[in-house]
Amino acid sequence: MADPLILTLIVCAAALVFDFINGFHDASNSIATIVATRVLSFRRAVLWAALFNFIAFFTFSTGVAKTIGAGLMHLDVIALPSLLAGLLAGIAWNLITWWRGIPASSSHTLIGALAGAVYAHAALGGDLDPEHVFIAAGWIRVLAFIFIAPVIGFVLAFGVHRAALALRRHVKPENGWSKFFNYAQLASSAALSFNHGTNDAQKTAGVIATALVAGGYMNAADFHIPLWVLFLANITIALGTWTGGWRITRTMGFRLAKLRPMDGFAAETGAALSIALATALKLPVSTTLSTTGAITGVGQSQKTGFNHEVFKRIFITWCVTLPVSFIMGAGVMVAGEGLFGR
Repeated sequence: MADPLILTLIVCAAALVFDFINGFHDASNSIATIVATRVLSFRRAVLWAALFNFIAFFTFSTGVAKTIGAGLMHLDVIALPSLLAGLLAGIAWNLITWWRGIPASSSHTLIGALAGAVYAHAALGGDLDPEHVFIAAGWIRVLAFIFIAPVIGFVLAFGVHRAALALRRHVKPENGWSKFFNYAQLASSAALSFNHGTNDAQKTAGVIATALVAGGYMNAADFHIPLWVLFLANITIALGTWTGGWRITRTMGFRLAKLRPMDGFAAETGAALSIALATALKLPVSTTLSTTGAITGVGQSQKTGFNHEVFKRIFITWCVTLPVSFIMGAGVMVAGEGLFGR
C-alpha cells in the first residue's frame, strides 16, 4: 500500500472532487424552479445558490457528517483504499447521470459506492459477514428516508401551493401576486440552497474525517468533524454549484412540470423543509428526491403541465442508483486491489 500520508491526501482530494461534482450535479435542486419561472437568469441563480451553500457553513452543524463517517459502517473495517475506491465509483456515476441530464441522488451515490467498496475490501480480507461491516440501525434510518423525504416534500409543496391558490383567489388585486411571488421565490430558493449546503456538504466532511481515522491521524474513539474540514466541504460544494448544472436543471425545471413563480415558491419551500427535517435528525437525505417530490406535489396540485414520462425516467434512476453505485464501488475496489493495496 502507498505511504499512509500520501494515500490520506489522495482520498481527501478525491472527496473534494466528489464534493465539487456534487455541487454542479445538484445545483439544479436549488435553481431549477427559479430559472424555469424566469425570476433569475441561470448565471445569477447559480451564484445565488452558491452563496447560500457556503453560508450554511456558519451553522457549524456536523450531525449528518458524523452519520456518514461513523454511523453507517464500523470505523475499524474502513480503510483508505476502500474509501478511495468508493469515491472514484461515486464520481463516475455522478458524471454519467449528469451527462445524461438525469437528476440522480448524489447522496445515495456516495453512500452506496462507499458501502460497496468497504464491503468488498472486507470480503477480500476474508470477512463476508455484513454485520461486521454495517451498522444496521444507521442504515434503517437512512433507507427509510429514501421514501419518506420525497413524500414529505410532495405533501408540503402540495399544501403550500393549495394555500397560495386559495389566498390568490380571495385577496385582491391579483396582479400584485405575481410580483410578490417573484420576491418570495428568492427567499424560498435561498432557503433550499442553504439547506442543501447544511446536508450535502456534511457528507463530504464525514468522508474526510473518516479518512483521517483510517490514516491514523484521528482517534476513532474521539471521532469528530474538524472545523477546517467542514469549511473545505462547504466552500468546495459552493464552487461546484457556481459552475452550474444546466443539463439537470433543464430536466427538473422545464421538462418535469410547467412552473410559475407561485409554483416555484411552493416547490422550493416544500423541499427546503423536508431537507431541514432530515438534517435535524442527522440523516443524509437526497436533496434531489426531496426537490423532485416537491415539484411533483406542485404538479399534482395544479393538475396540468406535469410530464409523467419524465417522472418515470427519474423514478427508475432513483431505484437503481443505490444498488448500481454499490456494485460500482465493489467493482472498483476489486479491480484496483493491486493498485490501492489492502
